[in-house]
Amino acid sequence: MTTPAAPTDSKQKQPLSPLARRIWRDYLSHHKTAFFSCLALAAFAGGLTAALLRFLEPSIDLLFTQHVGPVPFLGLFKVQPNLLILLVPAVIVALSIMRSLAMAGQAALVNRLGHGIVGDIQKQLFSRMIHADLSRLRNQHSGSFVSSVLYDANLVREAFTNGIVNYSQNALILVGVMVAMGFIDLTLTMIVLLGVPAVSLIMRKFGKKSRKAAKGAMTETENLSSALMENLDGVRVIKMENRELAEVANVSTVIDRRQRHVIKGADSRAFAGPASDIIAYSIVAAVIGYAGWSASKGEMSVGSFAAFIAMLMLAGQSLRQLTNLSTVLSEGMTAARRLFEALDIQPEIREQTHPQDLPHGPVTLEFEDVHFVYSTPSGPVPTLNGINLHVAPGETIALVGPSGGGKSTILSLLPRFYDVTGGRITANGHDLRDLSLHSLRAQIALVTQEPFLFDDTIAANIAYGRTNPSEEAIIEAARAAAAHDFIMALPHGYQTRVGEAGARLSGGQRQRIAIARAFLKDAPILLLDEATSALDTESEALVQQALERLMAGRATLMIAHRLSTVRNADRIYVIDDGRVAEVGTHDALVAKGGLYARLARQQSLDGPVFPLDALPDETGA
Repeated sequence: MTTPAAPTDSKQKQPLSPLARRIWRDYLSHHKTAFFSCLALAAFAGGLTAALLRFLEPSIDLLFTQHVGPVPFLGLFKVQPNLLILLVPAVIVALSIMRSLAMAGQAALVNRLGHGIVGDIQKQLFSRMIHADLSRLRNQHSGSFVSSVLYDANLVREAFTNGIVNYSQNALILVGVMVAMGFIDLTLTMIVLLGVPAVSLIMRKFGKKSRKAAKGAMTETENLSSALMENLDGVRVIKMENRELAEVANVSTVIDRRQRHVIKGADSRAFAGPASDIIAYSIVAAVIGYAGWSASKGEMSVGSFAAFIAMLMLAGQSLRQLTNLSTVLSEGMTAARRLFEALDIQPEIREQTHPQDLPHGPVTLEFEDVHFVYSTPSGPVPTLNGINLHVAPGETIALVGPSGGGKSTILSLLPRFYDVTGGRITANGHDLRDLSLHSLRAQIALVTQEPFLFDDTIAANIAYGRTNPSEEAIIEAARAAAAHDFIMALPHGYQTRVGEAGARLSGGQRQRIAIARAFLKDAPILLLDEATSALDTESEALVQQALERLMAGRATLMIAHRLSTVRNADRIYVIDDGRVAEVGTHDALVAKGGLYARLARQQSLDGPVFPLDALPDETGA
């Protein structure tokens, strides 16, 4: 396996305003109450923070100045001087309690809002993935979906919950503090404002670096997910070929690349604060110098100076938070662009505006001059070229021929995993493209060469295509597929879990469970892709008899490399290089002396059976 490389992105950046509007429309607007409550609590907490610091000036002046008689307190009423020592701390405690409650409520709402948004995004991404065209899924590694669901969605959550709420809170604190500072000393406040352009420059600089790092980290996270999934899927091959160390090196390379981007992003956030601090402390130094000069002239009290310095320090802290949060917002915007690119891809396999339903019952299938071309990243690949075939209810049609000739593609076109690129396929005279996908696929049972089982019980896997079937129906289907006996021999019978992709069962057992699933679905169209290939001789005989009973009254299309499984088919289509090379019964094709006859001679039905793919081609190569 090769180490995935990070692709370059030549697309122009999506404008910020439409992106922000879409985030609001698709996600935040669904949680408006929580979102605006968060902002209200953030504003309230920010206002209380500014009020606490604003209270310092009169408090200090009241406590450290000698008073004769009652003194005004906050302009509301007069109190005795000896009560100030109790009243001032009591007000501070009351304001801090209110502030803490507001911040706790804000945090609780942010958590619910943030994880609610992540859930919405993850549901949408999974829905897009599960409804995506097979052609897209073939060309895009599943690791990219995993990366978006787990990594990108959380970046968006962080940006548009904690990011926006905390950004708003710190911005409001900054505005409130600056206004309060202006009331204390307007000149000093103007000195402070001189540092704003420098801070803005720092935010832009580090925000740009953070966006670039986030983009690279997302790409490498996708590559890492792909590499991990590929190695897990191919672990038997890796061990057999002694490639463990090579794969560790490959994945380590991806991890190192990802780490470099993650560290760059973390550095951007970490360095932005100290860079802002340099400006903030320079301003503090200027303020102290000016305040000292002003105090020497009797124009500034101790309380005013203490309150101003406290507010200035809070303003610096808020600026630092704004700088860090700007990088979080940049990462969230980058992730949102990637997410929307994935969500905006529309499937090519779509229904008509008003599709027809295919009623349950006998179905006649017609392939009329069918052409098909696969779209791949390297270009179009022609696969079928003018296929014509007919399948009536109760007929068994077999497709044989060399590998890559188009047999599996023919089967994939029937449930509209792909759409024909020329000609048409009809079911009872209706073009498949005019039918609803649900009604079409409800009439088709498919058993493939490599059946897939979910990590669930055997009963659940057999019943997967039906809604709440009875236990008796499940057992009957298993008996028909020659699976009941081995199921009952398992520790928990039908409640035995099969493991990931059925890993706890043998290949033959998985195949028989898949066949039982087809029995239970009881569809009028039956597609068999080497359905008995994984069975031993005894089980194959039993299942073949069961399949013959299942085929009765159904339109059956089967692919087989072993001619022993197709000799009794009503018609055999020999598919070679995307065309129908020969058509007929087993006996007629043998008598004809063509490609099928040569294959039949190579596969002695009384002796060893060899796969067609292993046979020499027409040229003897």
